[in-house]
Amino acid sequence: MLSPVPEEPLLLAELKPGRPHQFDWKSSCETWSVAFSPDGSWFAWSQGHCIVKLIPWPLEEQFIPKAFEAKSRSSKNDTKGRGSPKEKTLDCGQIVWGLAFSPWPSPPGRKLWARRHPQVPDVSCLILATGLNDGQIKIWEVQTGLLLLNLSGHQDVVRDLSFTPSGNLILVSASRDKTLRIWDLNKHGKQIQVLSGHLQWVYCCSISPDCSMLCSAAGEKSVFLWSMRSYTLIRKLEGHQSSVVSCDFSPDSALLVTASYDTSVIMWDPYTGERLRSLYHTQLSPAMDDTDVHISSLRSVCFSPEGLYLATVADDRLLRIWALEMKTPIAFAPMTNGLCCTFFPHGGVIATGTRDGHVQFWTAPRVLSSLKHLCRKALRSFLTTYQVLALPIPKKMKEFLTYRTL
Repeated sequence: MLSPVPEEPLLLAELKPGRPHQFDWKSSCETWSVAFSPDGSWFAWSQGHCIVKLIPWPLEEQFIPKAFEAKSRSSKNDTKGRGSPKEKTLDCGQIVWGLAFSPWPSPPGRKLWARRHPQVPDVSCLILATGLNDGQIKIWEVQTGLLLLNLSGHQDVVRDLSFTPSGNLILVSASRDKTLRIWDLNKHGKQIQVLSGHLQWVYCCSISPDCSMLCSAAGEKSVFLWSMRSYTLIRKLEGHQSSVVSCDFSPDSALLVTASYDTSVIMWDPYTGERLRSLYHTQLSPAMDDTDVHISSLRSVCFSPEGLYLATVADDRLLRIWALEMKTPIAFAPMTNGLCCTFFPHGGVIATGTRDGHVQFWTAPRVLSSLKHLCRKALRSFLTTYQVLALPIPKKMKEFLTYRTL
């Protein structure tokens, strides 16, 4: 159930780059990407100046609410017998645009890098992929900070990265060269597919939690849905009036959200292509010029871990939190020049990255999901919309299970 009176997000902590801003554009101090490891034990931050910081989570205790801290420390990645993890600095040598952690843990018995890197111990290997300005993708072992692989193929900036949640170490990359590429890290980073069709830079890629679909958003009004089984185009989703720059699947794979420079977020049924709802970023300050639509251009959208909330970051310098069944935001927080956002995998915290290289951590709504939502989430994790519609159940139940009651 949702809290009837949501509180405004509170700033928990802020991380700042360790060096001053430079006027040379090549220093690129922007934080284009932030990511939590799936088990919540690490936070990765592209802090600008070609540097990625790997920070053990949680942060210092005084910044973290007690309940959140306890939940974080109960995660599976307890560093038993290896000492406490330490912060690491990864010098990527190029401006960093995209970050992605592999699923945790890796399947048991996997000797991921044994042949190529015998010095790396055979442990459950959490890895971080970094997408760079020169088109390269560097693969790092998180626990040691070792560079494991360098993937070459893209001809321009690697803007976004996404691992398949199943743990088979398939990596998808999205690039300004207008392609997406599929890499198999179990085969030393072999490129297994190139997906073409976009006419503009590809900004974002997201893989559905059931690993059946891939969504890609480019500087176009439509988004592409691809099959992760055949690597072919399933359909284009058309409805935005300007460039789509961010996309994310719900935890049960039943919903897809896309964010655009047209100031709207659209919620889709990815199986049917139906547009279920639009969320509009209206301006709050009367001092803003209503004719300047760019002030509310979207930068990032993401689902909360339980699938009941969305977070969005826009150029109007606001972090918004939306409840799934409501058409207006339930909470706002003022932030400066936000570029990206992501939820902590256990809930309760949102991380945002800014154009000046800062990362801010905000409180997010904590929710006890209703039994109805838990049942819907469990069913939709393995049933498509068409399979639900074929069930011999009442119409109202079908509408609820397919999110038509939004």
